[in-house]
Amino acid sequence: MRTAIYPGSFDPLTNGHLDIIQRAAKLFDHVIVAVAKNEGKQPLFSLKERLLLVQQSLGDLPNVQADTFDTLLVDYAEKQNGQTIIRGLRAVSDFEFEFQLALMNRKLNGRVETIFMMPKETYTFLSSRIVKEIARLGGNVDGFVPPHVRAALAGKFGLPSGQT
Repeated sequence: MRTAIYPGSFDPLTNGHLDIIQRAAKLFDHVIVAVAKNEGKQPLFSLKERLLLVQQSLGDLPNVQADTFDTLLVDYAEKQNGQTIIRGLRAVSDFEFEFQLALMNRKLNGRVETIFMMPKETYTFLSSRIVKEIARLGGNVDGFVPPHVRAALAGKFGLPSGQT
């Protein structure tokens, strides 16, 4: 079975993330969306909340599951019998950092390959950070996140659920 790991903080999950997940589900037998516990970041949503938001987005993808991890990514991939790590690239500016990570992961575990995927061009500008900023300032995030994520953002920022 070809298993791919799509790691990220997903704080929150965006339509760009979903685009990559849906396309990866067509390429691999099994995809694990691995929500990272990252002590270095100050997430808006807790690890449990982020996992739930991801799970709620995967209903129509039977070969995709969500999980959390707090170890080295290559160790997590090995534990899950994953052969591939999927990383999203939105712009050329993402490449240098992602390239360094891929090389380090290869050095740590040569059995796990990294594949870069680009989202649809309509999502290349989209990031969780930008979505949170728009929502925090009361802007409309309807085209950027699934409805349940929009509602969760509204709840975090004390806005009516129809406002973001």
